[in-house]
Amino acid sequence: MPRTSPGCLLVPLLSFLLVASWGTRQVAGQSDPIQPIKLRADDAWSRASTKLVKGSHVKVFIPSLPYLYTSHAINGALIRPAANQRGWEYDMAVDHQQIDDTTYEFQLRRGVRFQDGTPFNADAVVMNMESFKKKPVQYSKIDEVFDYVEKVDDYTVRFHLTQKYGSFMNDVIWMQFYTEEYLKRNPGGWNGKANCPNLSMPGPYGLGPYMLSEGYIEGDRQTSKAVLKANPYYWDPNYPKVETITVFTDLDSQEAKQMALYQEGQLDITIIPPEDKVETILSDYSKLVISPSTDNIAIHINMINGHPKLKDKEVRNALNEAINRHNLLHFVYENEGTLSPISPYFPGVGAVSQHLLPTPENFDPHDKEVHQRLRQLLDGLQLRVLTQDRFLPLWRGIETHFAQVGVTLDIHVTNSEKEIFQQLLTTYQGKNSEHWDLLIWGNDDWYFNHPFSVFLVFRANNAWSTLLPDPVMNGYLEEMFQATVDEPEFASICEKIMRHAYDQGYMLFVPTPNKVFAVNKEVVFHPYRMACMPLWRIEITNQHWSVRRSQQPYPQTLRRPVEISRVQIK
Repeated sequence: MPRTSPGCLLVPLLSFLLVASWGTRQVAGQSDPIQPIKLRADDAWSRASTKLVKGSHVKVFIPSLPYLYTSHAINGALIRPAANQRGWEYDMAVDHQQIDDTTYEFQLRRGVRFQDGTPFNADAVVMNMESFKKKPVQYSKIDEVFDYVEKVDDYTVRFHLTQKYGSFMNDVIWMQFYTEEYLKRNPGGWNGKANCPNLSMPGPYGLGPYMLSEGYIEGDRQTSKAVLKANPYYWDPNYPKVETITVFTDLDSQEAKQMALYQEGQLDITIIPPEDKVETILSDYSKLVISPSTDNIAIHINMINGHPKLKDKEVRNALNEAINRHNLLHFVYENEGTLSPISPYFPGVGAVSQHLLPTPENFDPHDKEVHQRLRQLLDGLQLRVLTQDRFLPLWRGIETHFAQVGVTLDIHVTNSEKEIFQQLLTTYQGKNSEHWDLLIWGNDDWYFNHPFSVFLVFRANNAWSTLLPDPVMNGYLEEMFQATVDEPEFASICEKIMRHAYDQGYMLFVPTPNKVFAVNKEVVFHPYRMACMPLWRIEITNQHWSVRRSQQPYPQTLRRPVEISRVQIK
């Protein structure tokens, strides 16, 4: 379980709170000092139930990649994400060994049943992987290197690959298993999409701690709300601990804020912009939970059919030079992040990010000669931006920097990530229905402890890329696929990829963010650093709105501001 440290570590924020809370007021003609705000210890963990609570209900909003964040709460794979050093733990497997470069053997968990009560065993694995083979996902290289699965006995399987593939365990985390009924109702099983996993319809089709009972959540299509119910057949009797989870996928950011901070029972967990930290602390119902992360922000530059000048490397680099990343980190992120555009918490990236940035750390876009050069390249450039509303604070900062060198932005806003993906995933073939020059999405770490979740966008000629063909970069990515993250050469491969991407100005590079959550004060929630929300680990107290006696108001003593929790990277 991740460790937390009290909010007193957030010296700048708490200093602000203290200063903002001090003052004088006139009482009967005398000055009376206002006392500073006192934050109480978060004691929800000591009052929470460690068992499933009847009637319990938690509501969450996931604005980026909700299909990935919820997947392992609904589905089961051989391994699943975890808050440990390697980034995963066993799930449907209990052990494994690599027999040779192309063969992996897994021992399966016994006594497991699908959500409809049918047994899970080696036959189920073979059936699912045969379905996967027909129309595999196409986000990595697994669709090229996976060959077949061999049943050794009822609880032992061997995966055979066509070549050495160091990223295999990162892909296994997404090779999830479904009932025969589900595969029959979805011809081709996995549908050959550029994203996974399958959450295409509600029903008892998975192995996870929750069953999807209402709605659907996929990368390219989703309902605005999905409802999850505790799986009565789940193999681990310790989980889940909450009976019902409602997931919202496309709320307006301001609407989500109001629901979480000011309307009890409307929203228990939501990502918030750092600028709302103080307001969250002062809320009657919410507390602040912050975690370093392996998340990243992807701002695509449309080199396919965007503004013709974006094909020019000098122009792309000038756009990056015009951005003051120190300024963004301080004023937009409120120092909740890191300067590196690629999370330093990835294996192979940490040491590289300390000396390799898109522009030198002491680069000054206001230097007279630099400013003149940027003006000559960029003055008069007008760019159309597609963005979710949650990124508007970041665009306000970028827009200010661009205005100083003559660049103007035409910003088009949506609160739905699927609308962003509809344009992004069709641009590489020139089939996007909306013109755009810059497009942003929350590229949270879905590959778990491996930087390919960021490098994916540098892989030309695939649906996630808006680059022109680049055999050099594709060659570097092939090297990365061959290596494992613990091999000595992995860091040097990462450096080649990062240096080439920066030199070519392939994206608009901005700092990486921390995860900043508003969480109901009666909820115990420890976020993972990657794109997985461990919904099955959430606990609630008997004062949570869903189980508190009807008509009983939330106690005033519990409404007091709570210390900030910071999750530590292990």
